[in-house]
Amino acid sequence: MAITIRIPSSFRPFLDGRDAVTVETEGAVGELLRQLAPASSKLGKHLFGDDGAVKNFINVYVNDEDIRHQGGEDTTVKSGDTVEIVPSIAGGADASLSAAELARYSRHILMPEVGREGQEKLKASSALLIGAGGLGSPLTLYLAAAGVGRIGVVEFDTIDETNLQRQILYGTSQVGQSKLQCAQERLADLNPAITIEPIEEPLTSANALELFARYDVVADGTDNFPTRYLVNDACVLTGKPNVFGSIFRFDGQVSVFNYQGGPCYRCLYSEPPPPGLVPSCAEGGVFGVLPGVVGALQATEVIKVLLGLGEVTAGRLLMYDALKLTFRQLKLRRDPQCVVCGENPTVTELIDYEQFCGVPALSGTSGGEAAAVADGGIREIDVHELQQRLERDGDGVRLIDVREPWEAEINHIDGAELIPLGELSDRFSALDRDASYVVHCKMGGRSATAVARMQEAGFSDVVNLEGGISAWVEEIDPDQQSY
Repeated sequence: MAITIRIPSSFRPFLDGRDAVTVETEGAVGELLRQLAPASSKLGKHLFGDDGAVKNFINVYVNDEDIRHQGGEDTTVKSGDTVEIVPSIAGGADASLSAAELARYSRHILMPEVGREGQEKLKASSALLIGAGGLGSPLTLYLAAAGVGRIGVVEFDTIDETNLQRQILYGTSQVGQSKLQCAQERLADLNPAITIEPIEEPLTSANALELFARYDVVADGTDNFPTRYLVNDACVLTGKPNVFGSIFRFDGQVSVFNYQGGPCYRCLYSEPPPPGLVPSCAEGGVFGVLPGVVGALQATEVIKVLLGLGEVTAGRLLMYDALKLTFRQLKLRRDPQCVVCGENPTVTELIDYEQFCGVPALSGTSGGEAAAVADGGIREIDVHELQQRLERDGDGVRLIDVREPWEAEINHIDGAELIPLGELSDRFSALDRDASYVVHCKMGGRSATAVARMQEAGFSDVVNLEGGISAWVEEIDPDQQSY
């Protein structure tokens, strides 16, 4: 058997690109390395100082063991051994792999499509993850495990018991704690060789461009339209690929936007849906394992982008149906008229994305009435105003809860009449169209739909409870269970 000497990427140009050299002679490490010097005078100058000794900035491993304090270059090497040259690398983080990292990532390195160069490339790369929830959990876990050297995580929420059905980064003992702090601890335990950069603040138009510029790729794990359009526009303006994932109930979507001239998210959806039309996962629910599938697919695309490997899903929208266990692909084309990435863009700086997505800004009116009119004529009232109205002997108001019966078993507002949204239209004949109504659901989405239906049916005084019973429990009645 021969002795294998592994060559670092920085030295391979001196040896015709070879990543390893075999020698037949057993002996001391220093002597074996000197056998390489005649092949390239430049390599010899990099390996050895004027005194003939191996330079101090070069470490040598034998069979993954650091020999600096175990005989140094006088260490004897036998047939079948592997010698690893590990130099320091100037200009930033050391992307060379230690012996421990070589072992950790061995299953990657064994694949010729990745190899040592690819793994070193991952170590030198960076990714920014927006959100550490359902999608962010598998995303961060797999990118950390894969050895992406620097991972930024934007998250400012705390862990809620309802998160645990799908957000696998967290455990029951961590309920109430900072998601970001718990995620950082978990990822550091998973892979202490990488850097986790916690960003415990909301992503806004004020900080997005500066933040995105510091990373190679951005992964979107958000669950609301304002942030989704913000991520897209910031990626286009900073030239970063946007690895997109979306989940709802049993359906998932994956694509890579703004990649090598491909379309952006606005090319697919130039405008957001009206507020309340598309329920959030908190309103409509989500199959617990769905974010695991979609988040893992996003992690796959992030790694492929960083390595330049395979066919990235740019120009394609992957659609996953968990109930049928089917994948479909739709072709996407860049829109020449796109306001962000088109030929004549009109969005050249970040905007107010809540306003763009029609999220109503509620404000009180004279006389203390807190009802506000949102787009489409939907009037809203906040929980404090509702409390005041109810304390005034109900103020003649009728409260309708359009959630499902099982939800009402978790929490409720005293005096509310339970009429699930699916039954509401059939119950109109039993309701007084001239009465005053406040409609609520969990967070305000379904009840906004209910208010619109009631208005169309001729109910003259009906308003939506802003934030739903979730806001009521948080701000008015915290002794009740949330979900």
